[in-house]
Amino acid sequence: VGPAPVPYRDYLVAIRLQSIRNEKPNYETLAEAFRDLIFDPTLFDTIGPAVNSGRGLFLYGEPGNGKTTIAERLASCFRNDIYIPKALYVEGQIVQLYDPQNHQPTGSEDNSLIAKYDPRWIEIKRPAVMVGGELTMDALEIKYNPVLRVSEAPLQMKANGGVFLIDDFGRQRVSHVDLLNRWIVPLEKRVDFLTLPNGQKIEVPFDELIIFSTNLDPKSLVDDAFLRRIPYKINVKDPTEAQFKEIFRMLCEKYSIAYDESKVDYLIARHYRGKRPFRGCQPRDILEQILNMAAYRRESPVLTEELLDMACQNYFAAMGQEVASSA
Repeated sequence: VGPAPVPYRDYLVAIRLQSIRNEKPNYETLAEAFRDLIFDPTLFDTIGPAVNSGRGLFLYGEPGNGKTTIAERLASCFRNDIYIPKALYVEGQIVQLYDPQNHQPTGSEDNSLIAKYDPRWIEIKRPAVMVGGELTMDALEIKYNPVLRVSEAPLQMKANGGVFLIDDFGRQRVSHVDLLNRWIVPLEKRVDFLTLPNGQKIEVPFDELIIFSTNLDPKSLVDDAFLRRIPYKINVKDPTEAQFKEIFRMLCEKYSIAYDESKVDYLIARHYRGKRPFRGCQPRDILEQILNMAAYRRESPVLTEELLDMACQNYFAAMGQEVASSA
């Protein structure tokens, strides 16, 4: 019939002992997590304290500059694995907590005394739960399955001990005001209140780093009272020309394309300078177009002015931005 549920009081003790606030990633930890990405080094001076706070942060800026990637890498800054129950017994109700889609087992059960002698628990990496525009208010409440006669924990409960990313904030199908109001108490008190299928309210730890990522101006979405509860606001800016070139070089190496700085200079002069800003995702997208064309022609991918013009024509034309015509 599956693993026996763990009494809720034992879960509360486990969350307290394994709190995300017990970990204090330093500069070296962040540098390792972001080692293959190009960002302004001063970004770490803001991200580092935000991660150590274990509370919350806002990532905002233009699309394509790596906000989601930053959030994903932040989860890897927390190195200690944790144990969670596969299911909970709460006030006569069974609530399934372990979710293979959001929890990554460490694979070390054979060496784990807890997993070996008490298989009600499973060892996982600190969770990184990510949701986007599909998020609804129902996903933040306990859901009862009448067929199985068990309930499923909400997303923020599954994220306990780890990171909870709300991506594309402000573009959900629910009102962003209602969504924000849902977090006021958890952010302030570090506890959440959920309703069981029998109507009984329970207090649940809110022990996670919550990240709001948006392309919109936070001031247009939230008021000062809410921004005060999110102590760190990080503007992920456009890369500089030098950073754009370095991203291009690193991706050429990744895709086994010979890097030619003169061709990148051509790309910048013809399709960027005075026409459009740099975005962190664009070197990847342009190079993938070149890879696709090379595969179609049965050729080795190389940087040529012709292919760069073709890639930009395809990539930028539909965006309503000015595109330099090919020679």
